[in-house]
Amino acid sequence: MARTPQDVTDAELALLQVLWDSGAATIRQLTDVLYPAGSAAQYATVQKLLERLESKGCVRRERTPPAHIFTAAIAREDLIGRRLRDMAEKLCGGSLTPLLTHLVRTRGLTTRERQELRDLIDELGSKSKGKKGPH
Repeated sequence: MARTPQDVTDAELALLQVLWDSGAATIRQLTDVLYPAGSAAQYATVQKLLERLESKGCVRRERTPPAHIFTAAIAREDLIGRRLRDMAEKLCGGSLTPLLTHLVRTRGLTTRERQELRDLIDELGSKSKGKKGPH
């Protein structure tokens, strides 16, 4: 099965993680983080990964001499959301409930995470109440 254009490989995701955590970087800087004792072949690998991510709209390139600067064009939260929706579609007929329920039951939540989830549910509940029209 062919990947959707927005899908990213694990290697591409590792590169995006560096951009999200460290900000804009050159190919050399990214290679040094991903492959500390990097060779020319690993530099070329990073360059190819960046080209693929750029074609997918996940990375932006600023073409300034002497080296191009790359930044993430997609937020981590947006990619998480996209991947979760895709997974829910494939496994749960589009519903996030079974997916989220399974994650919570098998992993558990800290007290802080439970409170954040309650706050989110309350926030979403108050927003939906405000959207209701006349009965």
